[in-house]
Amino acid sequence: MHMTVVKRGGITKMPQPSLHKGEGSSLMVADFVSADFGWLRSLDGKRSARRLFKPGKNHDGYFTNEDIQEQAQDAMDIVLECYPQFDHVFVYDNATTHLKRAEDSLLACRMPKNIPKEGTNWGIEVTKCDPTTGKPICKPDGSSEKVKIRMKDGQLPSGEPQSFYFPEGHPRAGVFKGMALILEERGFSDMSRTRAECKGFKCAPGATNCCCCHILYNQPDFVNVDSLLKAICMARGVLILFLPKFHCELNFIEQC
Repeated sequence: MHMTVVKRGGITKMPQPSLHKGEGSSLMVADFVSADFGWLRSLDGKRSARRLFKPGKNHDGYFTNEDIQEQAQDAMDIVLECYPQFDHVFVYDNATTHLKRAEDSLLACRMPKNIPKEGTNWGIEVTKCDPTTGKPICKPDGSSEKVKIRMKDGQLPSGEPQSFYFPEGHPRAGVFKGMALILEERGFSDMSRTRAECKGFKCAPGATNCCCCHILYNQPDFVNVDSLLKAICMARGVLILFLPKFHCELNFIEQC
């Protein structure tokens, strides 16, 4: 028997004194509900995973992927403790915030084809955060400071890990190998003659070996990259499904 729990994200309007115009401040409600069991609560009714906050930079900020992961952990604490007899499935909207991957996840886009020139390297550009607070570090002009990190290891067809950077002891230790060499290590031949990417990333329909980017994009380890949310749920034995993209009002959760 499965217990399906769905995340609820809604906006309601809080009333304001009559002397103010407009609909008032928004209130975000994020919760889990089951068609069979109702709103997710502990058996004594004292615990839930519900989140209430006022969105906006001048209020409580915005519901981030980190907030979603924390809420999911609370929900799993309840279902695994109170309903151990069921298999649990969490169903989420197909939203960018829900589908966020780890910053070092495998991604073929923007990879250089060849080994970077001497004195340069390639990495994933991410926002630099304060190690103590976890908050982004801003430059004097207000923009976020950026830093490059290494992409995580891939997986060779044999199942062995594949580092995309030259190992210690190599003359270019720590430098990115480039897509051509990465693919040759996977068994593809003469990648030096294959273009880096098709113009505008628009590969011909049905093409399989048109460019390095397209070949790498379709490698199993690049295709099967889990979101952060899915990873934490699967680690605790909770299945997770993402709804297909459709208008939000067609989602049954909007009727709650």
